[in-house]
This record gives sequence, structure tokens and C-alpha cells, in this order.
Amino acid sequence: MIRKFDFLVIGSGVAGMSYALQVAASGKGKVALVCKTTLDEANTAKAQGGIASVTNLEVDNFEKHIEDTMIAGDYISDPAAVRQVVENAPAGIRRLVEWGVNFDKNADGNFDLHREGGHSEFRILHHADDTGFEIQRGLMQAVRKHPRIKIFEHHFAVEIITQHHLGIEVTRRTPDIECYGAYVLDPDTKKVDTFLSKVTVLATGGIGAVYAQTTNPEIATGDGIAMAYRAKATVQDMEFVQFHPTALYHQGESHPAYLITEAMRGYGGILRLPNGAEFMHKYDKRLSLAPRDIVARAIDREMKRHGLDHVCLDVTHKDAEETRHHFPNIYKKCLSIGIDITKDYIPVVPCQHYFCGGIKVDLNGLSSINRLYALGECSCTGLHGGNRLASNSLIEAVVYAETAARHSLEHIDEYSFNSKVPEWNDEGTMTNDEKVLVAQDVKEVGQIMSAYVGIVRSDLRLHRAWERLDLLYEETEELFKRVKATRDICELRNMINVGYLITRQALERKESRGLHYTLDYPKHAYDN
Repeated sequence: MIRKFDFLVIGSGVAGMSYALQVAASGKGKVALVCKTTLDEANTAKAQGGIASVTNLEVDNFEKHIEDTMIAGDYISDPAAVRQVVENAPAGIRRLVEWGVNFDKNADGNFDLHREGGHSEFRILHHADDTGFEIQRGLMQAVRKHPRIKIFEHHFAVEIITQHHLGIEVTRRTPDIECYGAYVLDPDTKKVDTFLSKVTVLATGGIGAVYAQTTNPEIATGDGIAMAYRAKATVQDMEFVQFHPTALYHQGESHPAYLITEAMRGYGGILRLPNGAEFMHKYDKRLSLAPRDIVARAIDREMKRHGLDHVCLDVTHKDAEETRHHFPNIYKKCLSIGIDITKDYIPVVPCQHYFCGGIKVDLNGLSSINRLYALGECSCTGLHGGNRLASNSLIEAVVYAETAARHSLEHIDEYSFNSKVPEWNDEGTMTNDEKVLVAQDVKEVGQIMSAYVGIVRSDLRLHRAWERLDLLYEETEELFKRVKATRDICELRNMINVGYLITRQALERKESRGLHYTLDYPKHAYDN
């Protein structure tokens, strides 16, 4: 089946829905919003802490937020991208409020601002401790009501369409590669449909499922990055994988791991060993409020030194009623496994959380492929550099959705549907009855990445990961050519592609910088 939409948006988090709402409001065409599960299952909904924006001008300003972002990013961040996001953040917050998103306010009617690690001021807007869920709720409500947006739930994008599918050889040196839409798997018919578009947007989220333990939902398999890379788009900063220092440690609970928000350390939480000893003073003068890469490596170091499977976060010294008020969901979750956070330490462990690299885009969110934009976690805007500053990701998605919407609307009349695109051809393929092979390979990718491409790396570990992933790649590509496209084998292909890219670009960076920490190029005296 061939479908035609002026705007094709793949992904339904804050980035994809913000973009869809803005282009739909222009009246310039129809919008397809494709999500591989339901509209509400996205990384956005898992974000607890909040969204960063300068709002209290009595003590805060743009230059402070810019400097905090540059410091956290180890000065690899693109200054133009940082300034664009920071200076447009307040307008982005206003748009979210107009779409029905609620942020907590204090008794004076002003936003109740939190402070998180790496921030010099209180500038984190939030909704209790489920900010992402509230943003997702507000946007979903607006998207579902909009008559120009057609939602395709449980649809899986297999490949984006370029000149390659017209029989033209496309390499990384080919000028003017263009995107004409995407091939999308329909779960009901089990057929791959052709979605033709004038503009295509990848907003597919992160890569967490590539690791054995992650705070991301299982759907975060790096689909957009892998599709763009196969289409010969530029990807960048793939080595910068952020591990959140404090995921809840609970034996027997699989991913997604439950996140203990950064805001809890901003609130006054102290990291301790299980025996009560504080340890962050050995690593950074900012103690428990140091940037995430420093805190994650410090915890990793202490766990290895003492043979521990976790450390602890302590908020027992804080007012119990205030703790329950600020963190109701964390309180409830911990209580469900026998931990009263007002009286007991919270067992925590570092866990893959966010991805700073991805599809390289310009200030308009446009990739190196014409008519193809990338937004949110699958994109590399340059904002995060070597390490994301806490709560900068949601506002990045909102701001770049606006710039991409504006840019694509300015150019939409220059594009037309490409009627020469062939339909998906799976003639001669068969149903894959070897599901066990795919399931086992998915586990193996996670084990390889966690063991060899984790918080602390070395050339030896990275080369070992490369060799293992290369073998999996050959086996999977051979299987993919023989069987009909299904979501599970497509996700496995994407995971292998992303794991390979992270490993390759980690090997290429001959230094410890930001989130990339290697024993072959040590940066600190307390190397693991």
C-alpha cells in the first residue's frame, strides 16, 4: 500500500509531537505520526526530574545556563546550539503550557524551581517527580484532538527511502541525498507499506536497549540512528553514552531500571557506602551535585574497590513530609520493595540513561540528507557535547522541534512526492521461525555493550566488542535477507548498527573526554 503525507513524523515523544503540532497548525498539509507501540510509550514519559529554562531573572540569566552547559559538555558543545536552546527555552516552556502541560508552582504563583547536578541556579521546572509523564500527557491530548494529524500506533519504520531505492548508487560521498519517506511495517497486514512524504522527521528516541541495564523503555533500540546511518547520513559523538548515577538497585527487576531522579540529590540527598560513609569528597568539590559522568565513575570506582553491587542515596536527614511531597512516586516505588526513603537508605547503581550522540543536524534540525530532519535524543545538535547537563534534553527537543517546523514550512512548497519509489519487495522470503536466535542475539548485544563499552573502557575491551558485533552483524544481515521483515529482527539490526557505531567512534577518540572514559588515555589519578 502507498500512503502520502506532506509531513511524516517517526516517533511520538516530546520532539515528534511538538513538531507535528506546529506543522499541523500551519494548515500546509497532512501529518502522519508513526509510533512503534502506543502513543504514550516514549522516553519522554520516563523523565522524572524536569525541564531546564531560565525563568527567575532575579538571580539567573542565559549566560549562567550557557556556561553550566558548556562545563558539563567538557567544552565540546557547539556554542551556537547551546545559545539557541538556552535563549529559546522560555518560549518553549510557554508553548508547552499553551498545549496543556502543567508545571508545579509555589504559593506565590511562580514556578517551583529545582536545582540539579551541574546547574549553578534553581532553574528546573517540574511536575512532582513525573515531569516527563505530564509533558507526554499534555501533548498526547493535543495531538489526538488535531484533525490534520493521523496517528499510526504499532507501526514500525523499517527503512527511510532515498535515491538508493530508485536503483541509484548512494555512498557517503554522494552529494544531495534526498529522503522521500519511509517503508513502514503494518502489524495487522504484516506487510511493509510505502509512506511517501515531502518532509520526513526522525524522532525515535534513544539507544538504551543496546545495553543490558537501562532506564529506557525496551523500545529504545536506536532505530532512527541506524536507519539514517544505513541511508548514508552523518552520525556524530556516538561514543558519549550517559550513565545515570542513581538507578534503583533491586535484584530480580529487569529493565527498564527505575530512575532515582537527579533532583533528589539537588534536594539534599547524599551518596554513601552501605556502611554510611560519604565518598564524593574524594572525587569532586561539588560532592553529590557533581555532573553525572563524574558521579557515575566515582560510584563505579567505589563499588569495585569495596566489592559492592550498589551504593546508597540518603535523604533520611530531610523532613519526611517534605520528601513524600516532592517525590511521591519514588516514595511509593521504594515502599513497594520494603524501603521507606524517609528512614532507610536507597540502594542505587549507575545505569545507561541517555545518549548524547546521534544523527548530526544543523541549527534547523536538518540532517545531512535533504528533506530529512532529526529531533530529540536520536539527533546530535551539538548541545550536549561530551556530556548532557541534567534536564537539558526535554527543552532541546522542544526548541529544535520549533526551529525544524519553521524551516520545513518555509521549504515545503519546493518539494513534491516522488512517484518513482517502488513498493517494498519481499518476494521469495519466508516467515522467520527462528525467533529464539533473534532473542538470544538481542541479549548478546546487551552483554557485549555493558561489559566492554560501558562507564570505563579500554582499547582492548572496545576491540573485543567490535569483533563480537561484527560476527552478529554478518549473521543478522544474512537472516534479514532470507525472511520477511518483522519488528524483532529489524530492531536487532538497528541495535547491532548502533553498538558498532558507539564502539567505532569510541576507538577513534584518543582521549578521555566527557562521558568517554578510557584506561588507555587516563584523565584522573583515581582511574579504574
